[in-house]
Order: sequence, then C-alpha cells, then structure tokens
Amino acid sequence: MTDHHPATLGVLLAGGLARRMGGGDKPMRTVGGRPILERVIERLAPQCDGLVLSANGDPARFASFGLPVIADTVEDFAGPLAGILSALDWAATHRPDIEWVVSMATDCPFLPRDLVARLQQARIDSNAELAVAASNGQAHHVIALWNVALRGAMREALVTEDIRSVGRWAARYKIATAEWSASPLDPFFNANTAEDIDEAERLAALDR
Repeated sequence: MTDHHPATLGVLLAGGLARRMGGGDKPMRTVGGRPILERVIERLAPQCDGLVLSANGDPARFASFGLPVIADTVEDFAGPLAGILSALDWAATHRPDIEWVVSMATDCPFLPRDLVARLQQARIDSNAELAVAASNGQAHHVIALWNVALRGAMREALVTEDIRSVGRWAARYKIATAEWSASPLDPFFNANTAEDIDEAERLAALDR
C-alpha cells in the first residue's frame, strides 16, 4: 500500500516516434532546464511501488534513469496500448504482488502529484474495473489505472482484433473518471510539438 491505496506499478510510456518533433525521444526534450522524463519520474515515483519505462529500440539511451526498460511484446509499433500490455506482463512476472498498473505519458511535464491516489479512489468509489484521468472535460486514456488480470483480454484485442486505440479498448469495461482542474495550468498538458515546448517553458513558471 502507498498512501492507503493498493500497491501500484507505474509505467512511463516512451515508445512514441515523435513524428511531430522530427523524430527522436520526445521525453528527453527539456523544460525548465530538465528532461521532461526526469520531471515525470520525480512526480510519479513517490506515488508508486516501482516504475518501469516502456520504450523500443536501444534501452541504453535511458540507462541514466536507472529504471527497467521494457520493449513492446506486440510488433510494428502498435502504440501505447502495446506499451501498457508489456507493463502488465512485466508486473505479472516480476511483481506478482501488484494488481494495478498506472500508465503515464512521458510528454506531460506537469502531471499531478496525487494522480495514483485519486485514480484508485475514483475506481473504488465507482466499483469500476479501470480508472482514467481527465481535465477540462477531456479524458486522457493513456493516463489511467489498469488491472493486471486484464492482460489476456488486452493481448487478444491487440493481436487478434487489431485494436490499437486505448480508449476503444477501455470502453469495453466500467471506467471511473478522476477530473483535475485545468487552472492555472492543465496538469496533463502534453508537449507534442516544438511550439508546445515553448508553451511548456512559459507554464513552468506557474507550476508549483
């Protein structure tokens, strides 16, 4: 248990191709003089019972962060759902004591420090199977809480049904939503473009 909620493994989804930034590792872009990934780890680590990094390619490029790096177990860059599945599989093998995995995009430099506690509470209050974060009326399906027991159904959807949308797959289950205010800044602001990085630099001054 962490902060009175069930043990939760965090997976940092860093497997994207960053096409809108010209390629490369998006979470290694800096905001406030620090890599976005470093900011995400600092905020999420105290909320979790361990972190893993979901990334394809040479894992050595993330060695300085000291986290297990897990590649997709589904081929052809199947998107964040494949990264979530890999984390569920990793938890089942390496941390059988953990029933829950929280997924986090690694392009969100301002993520809330109460993310896991509020997702777990929303799930419990709604007696739901999953929980998703939301802000400004928009659900962020890659920032969500997943039950390790669903990994077989997730793999079936990815491999057999070719379902790659996280939201489409999650819609099969009862989902609880935890909503955050977007003022003075959206905690789920994500830096997808060079312009977003410029905006993140401005927002960093508001981040406390």
